[in-house]
Amino acid sequence: MSESTALITNDAVVLGLLALILGFVFHTSHSSHPGWQKFYRYVPSILLCYFIPALFNSFGIIDGEKSELYKMASRYLLPVCLVLLTLSIDFKAILGLGPKALILFLTGTAGVVIGAPIALFTVGQFFPEQLGGDGANAAWRGMSTVAGSWIGGSANQAAMKEVFGVGGDIFSVMITVDVLVANIWTAVLLWMAANAARLDKASGADTSGIEVLKAKIEKYQAENSKNPTTSDLMRLVAIGFGAAGFSHLLANWIAPWIETHAPELAMYSLTSSFFWLVVIATTIGLLLSMTRVRELEAVGASKVGSVFIYILVATIGMHMDVTAVMDYPVMFLVGIVWISIHAGLLLLVTRLIKAPVFFMAVGSQANIGGAASAPVVASAFHPSLAPVGVLLAVLGYALGTYGAYIAAMMMQAVSP
Repeated sequence: MSESTALITNDAVVLGLLALILGFVFHTSHSSHPGWQKFYRYVPSILLCYFIPALFNSFGIIDGEKSELYKMASRYLLPVCLVLLTLSIDFKAILGLGPKALILFLTGTAGVVIGAPIALFTVGQFFPEQLGGDGANAAWRGMSTVAGSWIGGSANQAAMKEVFGVGGDIFSVMITVDVLVANIWTAVLLWMAANAARLDKASGADTSGIEVLKAKIEKYQAENSKNPTTSDLMRLVAIGFGAAGFSHLLANWIAPWIETHAPELAMYSLTSSFFWLVVIATTIGLLLSMTRVRELEAVGASKVGSVFIYILVATIGMHMDVTAVMDYPVMFLVGIVWISIHAGLLLLVTRLIKAPVFFMAVGSQANIGGAASAPVVASAFHPSLAPVGVLLAVLGYALGTYGAYIAAMMMQAVSP
């Protein structure tokens, strides 16, 4: 691995910098100063938590690619988040949200599948030399890996790379396009989350189910909240990290066992330890919500979980390089057209069925971002809604290989 040229390469220092960024954003977003209040009326605070680290990465102050902080946040803090954010959840209320979340999730999947050949064909009319060919580095082969990533996750992406024999050159380009375009779209979704009430009012969406769920959580917090003692906080740490550790233990046993005894299940991401980590941590949280452990919400379980979510947001932002578009302008253009088709189809169906923006945003991010970022977007609406993002993202893992394969066949057919 080449040595990083970033100004700050020590992850301990980078973590401190990210903490200062988050502290600055939260301090100013809650400031009574008229200037800051006006600024945050138009710029969501969570978007800054994401975008400022992206700028630091883009201009060489830190190096998101070389840093281990995202791996730390996604593997260690994310499962703790999932447990703490689901402790007080009303599972029946989630199911009571109705079918619109699933409809929009599947619409998002369809948008990725049909958007791929349309984007390749459209842009290919203007740049046939760069987007043609049928060798290992053909554009359609590289795009198949993005389809796997955007519907499912990294396991589905790797599966497409092997299935279609994707060349290393095009694969490295498509990883950059995948990350950059997906992160830009995440920023748009976070903006929509901050303006959800206004958008829902304009579209006449029925948000009653979501409001009932949020109201239940807020009512419980108001009636039972208390100042946490050191003992309370240590119990939070014990439950959160204990459950996360147990999830890792089971995931690291289940995934290799399936890979050895049923390797064909790789197409469902069942050989991915991260898949099982997310599933097990979420399941533990839901099971604990049916016990007295849910009382930990009164001492701030979801607040601690939200803190970890924001650290995860900052480490996700570290992976975005806004200058990378200059290296692969044509493939970036394909990615923008592709994600625009996905977004356009979602917006159309959202309007037709009068669904809340929440369902559209989480359905989209469950596809494009997966289990690491879907709960981030969901919790941007309300911490109690994070499990909805996780449940849909897990479904994406199951559909990723199938959807990406279909998209690849269509892309091959229309390839210049």
